[in-house]
Amino acid sequence: MGERHILVVDDDPDIRTLLRELFDRTGFSVAEAGDGEEALRVFFDERPDLVVLDVAMPRLDGWQTLERIREVSDVPVVMLTAKATELEKTRGLRAGADDYVTKPFGRQELLARVDALLRRTGKRGAPLESYSDAYLTIDFTQRAVTARGEPVELTPLEFRLLTAFVGHPNQVLTHDQLLQLAWGVEGSRDQVKLYVGYLRKKLSPEEPDSVPIETRRGFGYSYRPPR
Repeated sequence: MGERHILVVDDDPDIRTLLRELFDRTGFSVAEAGDGEEALRVFFDERPDLVVLDVAMPRLDGWQTLERIREVSDVPVVMLTAKATELEKTRGLRAGADDYVTKPFGRQELLARVDALLRRTGKRGAPLESYSDAYLTIDFTQRAVTARGEPVELTPLEFRLLTAFVGHPNQVLTHDQLLQLAWGVEGSRDQVKLYVGYLRKKLSPEEPDSVPIETRRGFGYSYRPPR
């Protein structure tokens, strides 16, 4: 599987020890957290390649932790739970989880799922560190944006939406595509329309219509980098 870094989050120390030993033997480096709050601190410090996240935890449960991770990152997340209902699995996948494993789990099955996720996400290539055109400059590592040379403060969701646009320049992105890229879940066209409006105003408060995000009526939106 290569040298990868995994964050294991579970309030049961025995589960954490089992997973650490399992991943250590397979060549991963492993970080641990015993609850959601600790997990977020470790996540921002360690920047793992994948997160194994328990659902039922004190203080900040797996759902809340996943929501906060998804505000800033599309890192693969495997949810662990003792519940195997279809409703529970659907909730996890719609919340942005990439896979779902029920306890007790087979070790080889978990390794195979982690391996498949890392191979699939690895095909995306290394993430961009920066983007620049005549209108925008983006430092992805610092999450810093300037428009026409002026710094712009964006929320995590607005930043993901802008990232979706600059990642597909001159391409018409449908409402459903933007929901998947920025939200990671199903939603409505009204959500997309509202946040595209927010993004335009953030990039150019005085002239939001001058922002090179074009509305393609009946289809969606496209970012047209100025030449």
